[in-house]
Formats: sequence, C-alpha cells, structure tokens
Amino acid sequence: MSANDRPATGQPPTATYESAFLKACRREPVPHTPVWFMRQAGRSLPEYLKVREGIAMLDSCMRPELVAEITLQPVRRHNVDAAIYFSDIVVPLKAIGVDLDIKPGVGPVVANPIRTRADLAQLRDLTPEDVWYVTEAIKLLTAELGETPLIGFAGAPFTLASYLVEGGPSKNHEHTKALMYGDPQLWADLLDRLAEITSAFLKVQIEAGASAVQLFDSWVGALAPADYRRSVMPASAKVFESVAGYGVPRIHFGVGTGELLGLMGEAGADVVGVDWRVPLDEAARRVGPGKALQGNLDPAVLFSTTEAVETKTREVLDAAAGLEGHVFNLGHGVPPSTDPDALTRLVAYVHEQTAR
Repeated sequence: MSANDRPATGQPPTATYESAFLKACRREPVPHTPVWFMRQAGRSLPEYLKVREGIAMLDSCMRPELVAEITLQPVRRHNVDAAIYFSDIVVPLKAIGVDLDIKPGVGPVVANPIRTRADLAQLRDLTPEDVWYVTEAIKLLTAELGETPLIGFAGAPFTLASYLVEGGPSKNHEHTKALMYGDPQLWADLLDRLAEITSAFLKVQIEAGASAVQLFDSWVGALAPADYRRSVMPASAKVFESVAGYGVPRIHFGVGTGELLGLMGEAGADVVGVDWRVPLDEAARRVGPGKALQGNLDPAVLFSTTEAVETKTREVLDAAAGLEGHVFNLGHGVPPSTDPDALTRLVAYVHEQTAR
C-alpha cells in the first residue's frame, strides 16, 4: 500500500489516519493547514532544559521515558499537529558500535573517520535489539498521543556519510567530496551500507507505531544536481523504497536544496521539505505534480515582531494556496534561543488563517 492509499478493505484505519497532518501528506482536503516544527522538541523549551539537566545528549536518546516526555512537550505547549520523535541522526551509528559522541557546541564527532575500504568494517547491520529503547519509547508515545501522529526520522546516507568521513561537522565537506570523486566504488559501497542501516532504523520506528517518517539530508545542498543524481540519489531512493510497503508518508528534507528539489522528490518521497530560500509555488513547479510540500518560514523571522511573523507567514500561506498538499513548517529547525511563545502564537495563527 502506498502512502496515498486508504487502508485495504477490512483493515481498520489507525487513530491518526484522519488527522490534518496525514491528510495533507496524502494531498487530501484538510480542516486547516497542519503545523509542526523541525527541532520543536528541544533546546528552545525551558521544560526540556530542565529534564535534560546533567544528561548527555546520546544518553538522553536511550531512555524511553525521557524520550517520550521530551517528544510530548511541544505537543502540549504549542498544539502542533504532529509530534516528531526525539533522537539524533547519529543514534543508529552509535547503536552499532561506531565510536562517536555529540559534543556540546560542536555536534557529532567521530573518533575514527571512514577514509579507506578497511574502515567500512565499523558499519555492521542494525538490528531492532540494537535500538530497543526506540521501540519502547514509541509505544509509550503512541499510547499518549492518541489521534496526534508521530513522525519518525533518520539521517539520509549522504549526511551520515559526511559526518563519518569528515569526523565531524564540516562547512566545505572536503574529505567527503574527495572520496566521492576519487573512489566512486568505495563511496557507493559506503552509501549503500548506510542506506541499509537507515532503512532498518526507520522500519523499527514504523513497526513500533510511527505514522510518518522524515529523511533528513541536512548537508546535501552542498552538491551539484549531477553529483546528487549519480552519487547520492540511488542510496536515498533505496531507503524510501525499503519502507514503501508500510503505507506511511515519507518526507525528504535538506537545507540549501533549491537546485535539487525535483531530484529529491524523484528519489521517492511523498512530501518534499523546502527551506526558506525558494517560495513554495516555485518549489511546486520544480518538484512537479503528485507530491505534497512542507515548509517554509525562515526561522530567523521568529526573532522579529509578532506582526512581522504574521506577514511572512501569510506570504508562505499565499504561495502554498495552489498546492495539492501543504504541511506548514519552518525552512529549517527551531533555533535554540527562540521564544517558545512565538511558536505557540504561530501555530494558532496558521490554524486560524487556514480554517476551512
């Protein structure tokens, strides 16, 4: 069953099936434009900082009760239309034994970067037992969320590869591109291995009860379209294909991907995430028919006045007016120092302006 099909005869729809979020993903009429925010669960919330106090990031991702609490916090506070599972894109890598840590103020740091074929041995298959805490947390969440959908997520093969090859965050991805251009076979094998791990991680989340999944390809905007099509798209397509049979919407998002939007949709997503650089009507032209779009308010506007936020939000909604399906979101994640009340007001404004 594809993400746009109704449940088969005799198969009861899930509690979340008629939610505004899943309807928009399926490009069906909605009671209002659904809203959720990337990084809605996290550093912008004082209640998050309180429960995370003294707990390292990766440790917090492995405690089911804590994960459930953090995931639920923005749903309670902001009245968003979907929850997103609290985790980090490197969790599956840590779970299979890759020596890495998330350093405050830096991000993921890998002890032994992958630069040679021998280094691939770090990447064994991921099993559900490796991430048992994910299954436990999602069971707690779905019991609590009721009709509110839960979005599972994973890092896309290219973005995971860039961390593994660089050894940490990178502005220019020199080592990553050097490997991609200089040893195409090793590069293809690396991305294929990561596609297998990512697919397994998403399957665990869906089977535990996630209603949709998002593939974050945060750094893929660093690539030209020809390089993306040749060297990255096959691995991303493999991930999307691996979960196609579950019938849950598949979202694809990257930053600075204006030139890649059509290809990112082609890779197999049902919903294409758009950052703030491309208006949604133009993004729809680039992506083509048959896809919903997600986005795309510039997160920086949240630091301005309420009037400015509403004006820019109205521009996004106007640009989305002709879309087959639209999920309102920011064009990237919620910045850590955002006033949470600005997000609460934004959700209410979008709901009010788009009520049908």
